[in-house]
Amino acid sequence: MLERYRVRTDLALENSEKYEKDQAELSGVVIHRRENREKEITTTVVKIETDSGARAMGKPKGTYITLEAPNMKVPDRGFHREVSRELASHLKKMLPRKKDAVLVVGLGNRKITPDALGPCAVEHLRITRHILREYGERALGDERTPMISALVPGVMAQTGMETQEILQGVVRETRPDVILVIDALAARSTRRLNCTIQLTDTGISPGSGVGNYRCGLNMETLGVPVIGIGIPTVVDAGTIVHDAVSDLLESLEDAELDEFLAELISPSLREMFVTPKDIDDTISRLSFTISEGINLALSQR
Repeated sequence: MLERYRVRTDLALENSEKYEKDQAELSGVVIHRRENREKEITTTVVKIETDSGARAMGKPKGTYITLEAPNMKVPDRGFHREVSRELASHLKKMLPRKKDAVLVVGLGNRKITPDALGPCAVEHLRITRHILREYGERALGDERTPMISALVPGVMAQTGMETQEILQGVVRETRPDVILVIDALAARSTRRLNCTIQLTDTGISPGSGVGNYRCGLNMETLGVPVIGIGIPTVVDAGTIVHDAVSDLLESLEDAELDEFLAELISPSLREMFVTPKDIDDTISRLSFTISEGINLALSQR
């Protein structure tokens, strides 16, 4: 029997689209979409409220906010500043009331460009923990900023440790009120690469988008609220085949298309991931957009 082909995605929005396409009611999942034509940003909020909804979506219960901004692919500083502000406004609402200490974690492998979003974003953050501990709040003037610390834990092949193990030790010593985890994601659709941001209050599972499942980083495993922030930077090679074949064979039912793709897409192709050729400049630009959004959300004047 042929294995059913599944396109990988980290985006809750893309998981919900299948049900919207089939006009099927998804119990326990609430979806709201808002389009800001002036800013050219579309915001979709997916709330998974029940266990049955979580099983159907393949995601933990919680809130997933997706910002789609096609112009993020353009090196326009003014537009990226608008995206940072939009990100900050949603992040502020997701942060817990008590946020005197914030730990920001940049996941990924700095040596692999599409996976370097997290480490690069951390470089642009305004770190305050050492200043506040040494000189007190007066060192920052009139600005009220939480105690912000950051960590780039690397990947298991570099450290020999699970990221969860590293963070459990850091959390025990620094006692943050909330953890922000930045990671590169995988998308189902090529049109969402490098122009989509997902925020979620459910934490994150490192490597899940590329089939390399590691221990989850969430409230249950770390003991504090974890907010995941990510941008899809890769699609698996099978996705490109899937999109091309779907356009050519629109008359096929989903089951027939899945069977056809299972024959067409070889196992070796499913292990390949594709990213745009300008990914070096893109990661540099997007990491700054993410860090500015976090800096804005955490600063209080």
